[in-house]
Amino acid sequence: MLIYTLCMLAVIGFSVFYLFFYRGWRRERQLQQPFPTYWREILQSRLPVYDRLTPELRQRLEQHIQLFLAEKSFYGCDGFEVDDTVRLTIAGHACLLIIARNFSDFDEVNSILVYPDAYHVRDIESDGIVVSESNQIRSGEASSHGQVVLAWAQCEEGAVNPAGQHNVILHEFAHQLDYLDGTADGSPPLSGEQARHWQETMTRAYENLRHSLRHHRKPWLDPYGATEPAEFFAVLTEAFFQQPDHLKAEQPEVYKVLRGFYRLDPVTLTRVEAPVGQGL
Repeated sequence: MLIYTLCMLAVIGFSVFYLFFYRGWRRERQLQQPFPTYWREILQSRLPVYDRLTPELRQRLEQHIQLFLAEKSFYGCDGFEVDDTVRLTIAGHACLLIIARNFSDFDEVNSILVYPDAYHVRDIESDGIVVSESNQIRSGEASSHGQVVLAWAQCEEGAVNPAGQHNVILHEFAHQLDYLDGTADGSPPLSGEQARHWQETMTRAYENLRHSLRHHRKPWLDPYGATEPAEFFAVLTEAFFQQPDHLKAEQPEVYKVLRGFYRLDPVTLTRVEAPVGQGL
């Protein structure tokens, strides 16, 4: 009886450890490993903002990258070979989004599929009566099942043009942050006053963008952002990290709510205080 009781206690103890403590223990062990020097060399050439980060933010970015590469699986598609340059370029830009947030924001991301260039997708839609089929060309997509698909040619384009309008890595991983509350609706999980401010500010900015396009006026943002709220958030994220000065000048309130969510001011590359109850 005693042996049975001890065995049951051991099983329960192991189960509790695995469910609640194993991931943290494993990550602590992973972060005890030194960050390879040649990884830094790749980041310096593929993520130009890396050299402008404060020592604290650079360390946080490196830690996030270590965990990202240890936990996420990369797969090359259409014969594409995924090497360290590919992994670090993608991981560096993805982790830039959460440099001042918790790595757990990417817990549900499990795989990254990389095509050599833009790829074809057959899309089937139905309104309940009519079923339509179309072939689309995409450079990236994100799914609520933790999968991100990227076209490497477009990833490279964003990496070598850090002040440009487009960065497919930032865009697709912004969708993953949007999925944190279960659905990509342009509103990541927020609470209280921060949620109210976000909803009011983003709704107004989204409608203003759509209004500008309807009246054939040149918008302040990539028109793709007017497709739906989820794309608006993803396109704004690209602008926030790639063209922060421009976004801040054109839409200061939008810039403010994004700064609160990302807990980072990309103009000064400094962390900002997290809202109460949402520690860093």
